[in-house]
Amino acid sequence: MAQGMGMFTVPQTIGTVLCCKCGILMQPNAANMCAKCLRSEIDITEGLQKHVIINHCPECDCYLQPPRTWIKAQLESKELLTFCVKRLKNLNKVRLVHAEFIWTEPHSKRIKVKLRVQKEVLNGAILEQAYTVEYVVQDQMCESCSRVQANPDQWVAAVQLRQHVSHRRTFFYLEQLILKHDAAKYAIRIKQMDQGIDFFFNNRSHGVKFVEFVGKVAPIRSRSDKQLVSHDPKSNNYNYKYTFSVEICPICREDLICLPPRLHVSLGNLGPLVICNKVSNSLALLDPLTLRQCYLDAEQYWRSSFKALLSSRQLVEYIVFDIEPFSPEVNVGGSRHVLANAQVARVSDFGKNDTIFNITTHLGHILKPGDYALGYDLYSANHNDIELDKYKDPKFPEVVLIKKSYEEKRQRKHGKPRSWKLKTLDMEVDNTAKGKDHEEKVNSEYEQFLRDLEENPDLRFNLSLYRNKEYQPSEMASITDGEDVPSIPLDELLADLDLSDEEDGDESMKE
Repeated sequence: MAQGMGMFTVPQTIGTVLCCKCGILMQPNAANMCAKCLRSEIDITEGLQKHVIINHCPECDCYLQPPRTWIKAQLESKELLTFCVKRLKNLNKVRLVHAEFIWTEPHSKRIKVKLRVQKEVLNGAILEQAYTVEYVVQDQMCESCSRVQANPDQWVAAVQLRQHVSHRRTFFYLEQLILKHDAAKYAIRIKQMDQGIDFFFNNRSHGVKFVEFVGKVAPIRSRSDKQLVSHDPKSNNYNYKYTFSVEICPICREDLICLPPRLHVSLGNLGPLVICNKVSNSLALLDPLTLRQCYLDAEQYWRSSFKALLSSRQLVEYIVFDIEPFSPEVNVGGSRHVLANAQVARVSDFGKNDTIFNITTHLGHILKPGDYALGYDLYSANHNDIELDKYKDPKFPEVVLIKKSYEEKRQRKHGKPRSWKLKTLDMEVDNTAKGKDHEEKVNSEYEQFLRDLEENPDLRFNLSLYRNKEYQPSEMASITDGEDVPSIPLDELLADLDLSDEEDGDESMKE
């Protein structure tokens, strides 16, 4: 601007001076010394810790933050770097600029951190310097791990999950949800019981957190009790054992339900025969004759507390002779349904009688003449339901179809491995006293659970499925297996990584 107005300006230059120690040219500063001489004269890291001893629990991989706090951190993680910096004393005398790890052998019991600090010296000059701190790692078991090592059964909180039904399909699904969200990472012991699973924890808060997780994925009711273990009157310390009894709603997916009359009226005359379509923290009930749906949360269910009229163990196989849809496709709760008139007959009646049932079904979008379907036989079922007897002159259908059956087509794939697999919890299972029949029953129920995952994409939405390394697809198998058998696409599967210290390089990663 000054040049534009024709004014004369004096150019400014930065002067240089000679260092008072070595005499080289340098830009002037408050000490009149170059950085090299200033660093040789003054050590700003003097008085700062260079060697620190830290305690590490080898069982749970935690570090002791005095006096009694244990922090979980992995090697060369941000959490461990923050922990190491906070352990340094007198670090407030300087300004920390940067901190980073220096690589050491994982088994050397040494952690090295390089720090860069700044400090004002000699008439306001700011000096920056880097130095290394060596941390010596000493093994010391934390209180909870030492208690477990002394007595593995010494737990503080126990969560008892129970469901009073004749199968374990609910617990198979719940097990996968627990693995997906790592909800049982603090459990010191998991034991499979007759109608449920027991989880044991070292801390009451871990048990409370686990009960809250189960309440978010299943309709439950729970109660808690505590028992006094010991009492120190001098320090006024009390030790309790806490037990959480959690009962899961006995209604499962695909169950046929007869709603109580009072609940039937409060839901707008839904049903009264309905199908449990989905189970989360609430029950999704579907009327198969009108495609109306409603949701019952845990509080609403336990208030009426009804039971299933027929369960999935009582499904009967039918063959479809004819089907005629008479309504447009309706999306109910994310699933497609079409009402249709169908003619069906029991597969077990072939060669014995010619009984044919004309029914209405909600599976008109997937059933075709010649298909097989699984349903409930109300025509010849012998049931003893109190709620059903409360209805006067009920007009219930003779057959309620639940889902399409692929049993005949699955026989072609019998014995062949699947392209996917599931992980399991590390549970204590004792089947020796129950006999071989119990083991075969559990294996059959687990196989049915795997088939449900293949047939229902909504059921596997919140689960983690992994690729099976033993599966080898072949062109002939894909031709003979048929195209109608449900399967899980490969893009939904995760790679199962197995990291081993015994293998080197890329060989330690297995898909």
